[in-house]
Amino acid sequence: MRLLLIEDETPIRVAIRDSLTDEGWRVMTAVDGEQGFERALSEKPDVIILDIMLPKLDGFALCRELRRLGQRVPVLMLTARGQVDDRVHGLDCGADDYLVKPFSLAELKARIRALHRRSVQEEGQPEVVSFGEVTVDLIRKKVIRRGSEVGLTVKEFGVLALLIRHAGKPVSREQFLDLVWGHGAFPTTRTVDNHIARLRAHLEPDPAVPRFIQTQPKTGYVLLLDCAGGK
Repeated sequence: MRLLLIEDETPIRVAIRDSLTDEGWRVMTAVDGEQGFERALSEKPDVIILDIMLPKLDGFALCRELRRLGQRVPVLMLTARGQVDDRVHGLDCGADDYLVKPFSLAELKARIRALHRRSVQEEGQPEVVSFGEVTVDLIRKKVIRRGSEVGLTVKEFGVLALLIRHAGKPVSREQFLDLVWGHGAFPTTRTVDNHIARLRAHLEPDPAVPRFIQTQPKTGYVLLLDCAGGK
C-alpha cells in the first residue's frame, strides 16, 4: 500500500511515518498543503493521511479541491481539532474518516486498512447512477431529483452510496454500522432504520410504498435499480 502523509509537525510526521513503514507500507510525506496537494495528484497514493492545520493550504481546502477534481483516493483527516462542527466540516469537504489527536497508532493503522479495503471494493463502480427521478454523483457526493439538488447529510449519503455499491444485494444493518459509522461510533440498528426512512422520504415517489429501497426481512435493505430502468 502506498500512503501519503501530509503533516507539518516534524515529531508527529516522523513517528507516524516510521510506524507505518514498519507495516511494510510505502510512506510518502509532505510538510504543507501545497506540497501535499501536488504529491496527491502526481504520486496517486492508495490512502492520504491529512492534517487539517497546515501551512499554505489547510486540510479542508486540500480535500475539497481533490474531490472537485474527481479524485477518489480515501482521505483520513488527522487533527487536534475535535469539535463536532470541525468533524462534520471535514466529512462535508470529502474526507472519508476522521481521527482526533492524541490517538493510538494501532487505531490509525486499522482505519487505514479499512479505508483501503473499502476503496478496493469500490473500484470499477460507476461514478454516476440513476434510478427513477434520481441521479447520484458518487464522486462529488451530490444527489439530484427532478433537476434540484437533494440536501442529504453525510451519513445519509453514506448509506445511499453503500446501497448503490451493493445494488441488487441485501446490505445488513451491521454492514451499514461498520462501513458508514465506523470505529469509535456507537449507534444502534435503529439508527440505520431512521436513515433509511429519511432517504425514502427524499427519493421515493411514495415513501410509504418504496419502489427502490426495499426492506429485506431479518437482514437489512436492498436497492433495486432494475425496476426503475436504472443503470
